Amino acid sequence: MKIAILSRNRRLYSTRRLVQAAQERGHDVRVIDVLRCYMNIAPHHPEIHYRGQKLEGFDAVIPRIGASVTFYGAAVVRQFEMQGVYSLNESVAITRSRDKLRAHQLLARKGIGMPVTGFAYAPDDTADLVGLVGGAPVVVKLTEGTQGRGIVLCETDKAAESVIEAFRDLDAYFLVQEFVEEAKGADIRCFVIGGRVVAAMLRQAKTGEFRSNLHRGGAASKVRITPEERSTAVRAAKIMGLSVAGVDILRSNHGPVVMEVNSSPGLEGIETVSGVDIASRIIEHIEKNARPGNTKTKGTG
Repeated sequence: MKIAILSRNRRLYSTRRLVQAAQERGHDVRVIDVLRCYMNIAPHHPEIHYRGQKLEGFDAVIPRIGASVTFYGAAVVRQFEMQGVYSLNESVAITRSRDKLRAHQLLARKGIGMPVTGFAYAPDDTADLVGLVGGAPVVVKLTEGTQGRGIVLCETDKAAESVIEAFRDLDAYFLVQEFVEEAKGADIRCFVIGGRVVAAMLRQAKTGEFRSNLHRGGAASKVRITPEERSTAVRAAKIMGLSVAGVDILRSNHGPVVMEVNSSPGLEGIETVSGVDIASRIIEHIEKNARPGNTKTKGTG
């Protein structure tokens, strides 16, 4: 097969591992900087060009799109879909999962456990919003943050109101969530491929930090997940429409709650901790599913 990996940096661990796994299984793989793609959006003959050449003949595309380029990256994936190329994660699913508000609404609609979450626009509703989720401590997070950025723990109602006011001054949309104190700064990353959890790890925040992201200095270790946690992760990925997803779960007093569903989960931490060859599992999934026209959205998202 001819596979395109949409990645802005071919030296990243995840990109290198996917290239290696694809080549070891005999595939022709090319890393493409999504921001260097440009498109001819023409009826019946959609084209994608890259560094002066037309991209064609691909059997599958693997989006590794950072949050900061979601809009343009999803447009490129959509263009591939319009050509009938199989995408590991499709454009609609990527944009759906990146918008935290939209993702939470979809998960809540299907009964997935989540922290109590509030959303408001008018400044006059700030105090009521904080009270709506049970009062301080609360977590205030931007709707389009990633890797722990744009997330603030507010210990008091007054602190929450100050952070909310600051976000509003930046014209930023945000969510207010209850702080799941019993999780003790730890979460579980479940790696889902094709409707199965293939690996999981516990991420523990460093001392004095509540965000467990490895990019924030969190430590990772092996973990045995419960059947309920496994089912929650699989259902969350399915609701987002993602074939590959990193589902982040907290262990709360009332069961597993989903914090985020990541459409471009990193491979380094999970492969190192679990010992599972995640990259090869992803390529195997593509081999089973990549065929012309096998797109759910047909590029209409």
